[in-house]
Amino acid sequence: MVSEWGTWLSRRFGGAWLLLLALSLAATLGVVAGVPLWQAALGWFVLSGLALVTDRSLEPDAPPSSQSPDLPETIDPLAYVSATLEATDTASLLLDREANVLFQNKASDRVWGALPVGVHLSARLRSPAVLDMVRETLSTGKPNQIEHAERLPSQQVFLARIAPIEIPSGQGLDRIYLLSFRDISELRRLDRMRSDFVANASHELRTPLASLRGFIETLQGPAKSDPKAQERFLAIMLDQATRMSRLVDDLLSLSRLELKANLAPEGTVDLVPLLSHVRDSLVPLAEDLGVEIDLHLPPAPVEVTGDRDELVQVFENLIENACKYGQEGERVDVYLTASDPGPVEVTVQDHGPGIPLEHVPRLTERFYRVSVTDSRSKKGTGLGLAIVKHILTRHRARLIVSSEVGKGSRFTVRF
Repeated sequence: MVSEWGTWLSRRFGGAWLLLLALSLAATLGVVAGVPLWQAALGWFVLSGLALVTDRSLEPDAPPSSQSPDLPETIDPLAYVSATLEATDTASLLLDREANVLFQNKASDRVWGALPVGVHLSARLRSPAVLDMVRETLSTGKPNQIEHAERLPSQQVFLARIAPIEIPSGQGLDRIYLLSFRDISELRRLDRMRSDFVANASHELRTPLASLRGFIETLQGPAKSDPKAQERFLAIMLDQATRMSRLVDDLLSLSRLELKANLAPEGTVDLVPLLSHVRDSLVPLAEDLGVEIDLHLPPAPVEVTGDRDELVQVFENLIENACKYGQEGERVDVYLTASDPGPVEVTVQDHGPGIPLEHVPRLTERFYRVSVTDSRSKKGTGLGLAIVKHILTRHRARLIVSSEVGKGSRFTVRF
């Protein structure tokens, strides 16, 4: 009987019922001892209320319900998966167990064209490697991936991957397959550029190093006691060492430019005195080549946002190339034009033999030369226009090249 009362009190008043009992006994004893009844009653009510409030505040929070909310029975898992794929930019298709198309997102539509629902994958995708990969996953249920290249309408490389997706039973399907194509063309292009760059740089350095080694061996052997041969060989060795030094300097310049390619310059440069400075520094070279550099500058200052040293490097490269490769024209014209509103343009025009049209798009590639013999005879490294392109990209400017065989070339920097 006592235990039943204790259980009822615990449910009704929580852990405070023992304290209430003690307070009641204390109030009774107080009245017996002579405490006024109203004071004993007031004390009992106040202390009982505090006990109840404290006990409730110490109760642990009710544990969360282990049952999740009921989901509507009409949910279609295929619709949810399709909506998710539609929001991605990866070309994706959903296939059934027979490799029939269940869904195609917009990114896939742009790559492969529209595929009607229910059509077999092979109706559009004819790659044996991809189809074999799909068949293997359909039979084993294991994910798989391969690299797939498309040549038309343009060269593209994809990482093709297929994986099964388990869906709740009772929806008409128990398993579907996600076939995705991630475009890695840019990654492969960069890898190819790195490989070409290392190969070209190695080739450019190998030639002067071989020359130096051959002349050193000759000086140590047959020409050891021939002063005239020594003088001639040492002059050639100095020329080859200078060529390697120029190549290393250009490679370092490219590396520095690539590190800060995303940082636009913040200074202001007046192009009028800058172009005059570049012309004055190149006058000795122009005189040796029999070329005259004519500047056509406006009387007022023309300011652009840029880094002065880098812009000096740009125009030194362009004017020096015009002097070397347009030497037959005996004149190089440099025009600075500015209109408000409108772009600021610097045009370097030579009157030499010009550049065949098929070479123009590739002029700014590293180590690309229209004529390897001419470039080496004029002490070019094949990196000058690549440096120009990187600097102008950092300055948010463009290099526009136009040329006509027999009439010369025009290199325009547009800010």
